[in-house]
Amino acid sequence: MITYLIIGITAVLSFQCFSNRAWFMRLAFIPFRVVRDKEWYRLISHGFIHADMMHLLVNMFTFWSFGLYMERTFEWMGSGKWGFLGLYFGGMIFASVYDLIKQRDNSLYVSIGASGAVSAVLFSSIIFDPWGKILLFAIVPIPGIVFALLYLLYCQYMARQANDHINHNAHFYGALYGFVYPILLQPSLLQHFISNLKL
Repeated sequence: MITYLIIGITAVLSFQCFSNRAWFMRLAFIPFRVVRDKEWYRLISHGFIHADMMHLLVNMFTFWSFGLYMERTFEWMGSGKWGFLGLYFGGMIFASVYDLIKQRDNSLYVSIGASGAVSAVLFSSIIFDPWGKILLFAIVPIPGIVFALLYLLYCQYMARQANDHINHNAHFYGALYGFVYPILLQPSLLQHFISNLKL
């Protein structure tokens, strides 16, 4: 399963970078370096490293929770592993575009983690099952569509506060990508989603 392979590679590289600052800075998303030095690989490499164990565990547990389901779903859709890879890595790249543009002249800006990709996978699952339960704060079960609305509002609010070290823009744009991507692959899913919203 691709989900397990991605989790394994991410865990190994994250552990390596916990204690190796040179590797960390080489793989992190630094828009200034991407644009100035044409280091485009950073749009993907940053998703394989995390700030600490908690950051890694939260992202990989969420990815595991929804990734296996979405991997099977893309097989059912006929898109197979390439469709799933397009979801994960496309989400990772799309989630970085906003900061690539906004922070391209800021040599101090650094971002890491798979949050954009993981948000894409989670939000794709909501397309197929909008009323399926998602655990808010890993405790309170709420319908996926309600979670989606709260999540997007929260990301936008926190992005404007700019007083923590979480890339809320990546969460927001990754989520949007995950919502749109399956519909681009199979436009009939939009009608399927709308029909499922009716109680």
